[in-house]
Amino acid sequence: MALGRVLVVGLDPVRIPGWDPEPVVAAITRGQARFDDHGIEADLCLVAPDENAEAAIVEALTRKDYACVVVGGGIRKHEPLVEFFEKVVNLVRQHAPGAAIAFNSSPEDTADAALRWLR
Repeated sequence: MALGRVLVVGLDPVRIPGWDPEPVVAAITRGQARFDDHGIEADLCLVAPDENAEAAIVEALTRKDYACVVVGGGIRKHEPLVEFFEKVVNLVRQHAPGAAIAFNSSPEDTADAALRWLR
């Protein structure tokens, strides 16, 4: 049974200055592997908020038909990004109106967040 395609929108840890991105990159890789374990096709859209992120997100949202869009914690949990978070949610509503919107608590439980809405 196909569960539908998922888009994961998050901050690109490699493009965030001032910290070591490797632990987050590794966690994202582990999280993406969990989609494979469940037989779910999942695409990543990793952005930096100050580098034309909205256009990149719109392009990703309109590239394929998504059953669910997971918005990562890096976008949601960092208070200075609350306005960006609002924009992301509204871009999903506008450009993928049939997709459920889910939120993960870490890069490794992203598949679980999507599965709450795909079943």
